[in-house]
Amino acid sequence: MNDPTPTSNVTKPTESSTLSLPQRPAANEFAREAQRQQPGLFAEFLDFLLNNKKWWLTPIIVVLMLVGLLVVLSSTAVAPFIYTLF
Repeated sequence: MNDPTPTSNVTKPTESSTLSLPQRPAANEFAREAQRQQPGLFAEFLDFLLNNKKWWLTPIIVVLMLVGLLVVLSSTAVAPFIYTLF
């Protein structure tokens, strides 16, 4: 009759039950977006131009890329052909 253990029907929470909290819909959406493949640099830049209406940046970026290409090619075997352009 003098049993030291309580006889109530309350169960102790296990480790797995305390960690499995219900996720909110926003958390599910965040996780789904995090698993999506990230866009490349060009797609990201094009999206920036479209959403922010910064089309005036396009010629500046193109000219900078062409100058960078000339600098890279000037240290290769193509250099004599580049110098004849100027």
